[in-house]
Amino acid sequence: MKQFFLSLEGFEWDLGNIDHIKKHLVLPKECEEVFANKPIIVSNDKLHSKTEKRFYVLGKTILGRKLVVVFTKRRKQIRIVSARDQNKKERLKYEKQEVKYAKEKI
Repeated sequence: MKQFFLSLEGFEWDLGNIDHIKKHLVLPKECEEVFANKPIIVSNDKLHSKTEKRFYVLGKTILGRKLVVVFTKRRKQIRIVSARDQNKKERLKYEKQEVKYAKEKI
């Protein structure tokens, strides 16, 4: 998965995906921050990968807001499909990863 991100050069935004995440009260900047902060958990979104391969990431913003960001790869860019706050199950999974990441840094 690390190699996947190395080949990417930024984010692709248009009014469609900006309006969609706005419905969940998420800003484009917050989505981008999730990819810059560690730890992140990236998984295939097999359920929604009908017309194109989709992924989701569990991560947090600079201010600590925990988000789920659904995205796809378009050319050499990340195209955000959706973003929202993590639910309880996702938050617990992410918090376990945070503890593991913190222990590795010691």
